[in-house]
Amino acid sequence: MLEKGRIWEAAVNVKTKKEWKKLLLQTLKIAVGSSVAIFIAQYLGLEYGVSAGSITLLTLVTTKWETVKLSLCRLITFVITVVLAGITIGPMESGWVAYGIFVFLLIGVCHLLGWQATISVNSVIGTHFLMSEDFGFDFIFNEFLLVLIGITIAVILNLFYDYRHQKNGLVRSMRYTESRLQAILGKMAAYLAGEELPRSVWDDIRKLEGEQEEFVRDACEYQDNTFHSHPGYYIDYFEMRLKQVGILHNLHYEIKKIRNMPRQAKIISEYIVYMAQYVVETNSPDEQIQKLEGIFEEMQREPLPVTREEFEGRAVLYHILMDLEEFLVFKKRFVEGLDEGQKERYWKKEK
Repeated sequence: MLEKGRIWEAAVNVKTKKEWKKLLLQTLKIAVGSSVAIFIAQYLGLEYGVSAGSITLLTLVTTKWETVKLSLCRLITFVITVVLAGITIGPMESGWVAYGIFVFLLIGVCHLLGWQATISVNSVIGTHFLMSEDFGFDFIFNEFLLVLIGITIAVILNLFYDYRHQKNGLVRSMRYTESRLQAILGKMAAYLAGEELPRSVWDDIRKLEGEQEEFVRDACEYQDNTFHSHPGYYIDYFEMRLKQVGILHNLHYEIKKIRNMPRQAKIISEYIVYMAQYVVETNSPDEQIQKLEGIFEEMQREPLPVTREEFEGRAVLYHILMDLEEFLVFKKRFVEGLDEGQKERYWKKEK
């Protein structure tokens, strides 16, 4: 129990440090980027130069790919903004009415295109046209430079990313996941062997499920912060483990239904103990599946149950065996989805 407590405490500390480090880095990027963007805009003598800082702030999102895609969307919708401002703010005398119509049309167009994230910057550009009442080429070019400076600074700053730290964090999450799966399976095996099942098992499963969802998000963020073609290995891994945690829900439900433990339960308990030691990243479960098939065959050769209790207990054991088979099949599919390059990179070089 002390060792498990240390593992959990270490995991919490790593998670807290990771969140604080990410927040600090993102805050630093925004502060530096906004200041630099304003400096460049003012150095070039642009009107409304401080808006360049706001554009940088609104463009600096979590991942590189999101920043690049948002930047391209800002450039495209800038043209739309100029056109909409020209047909609404330009000819109308009432400024507040014109701006209201402009924003209405802008939001509608951005929603149709699925680019809602560009609305804030474009609405600010619209206020510049409203205040200046200038639709000449020089002023339009002025606004274009503000957008260009803001998104360029954002893209450059998002090149600075702590790849190694996040990758190491994902590997630690993998080792943590495997240890928790092994521990939960061990408790279930002990119950089938006649020991008491701790009440905390259900909470352990639910907690691990929530953690896997978080690990999937971390893996997606890591992948989106790479410009090269990335195999998505970590995403596939944690999604596979998330499915296996779902099987643990079924296993827990099944074993709790057993009122009188059949003698065959000891065989399954021993198998779970054997199987749990192979719940590791680099194992292909072919041998475990083959051994499980042998247990199925052995169970079929057993004498038929005599009493109702024996029949119900045996039926539950079959369900448990099928759940274990599905647990292994998820890992087998994950392994079969890997190519030789991925095995070489992730199973040999990085471990």
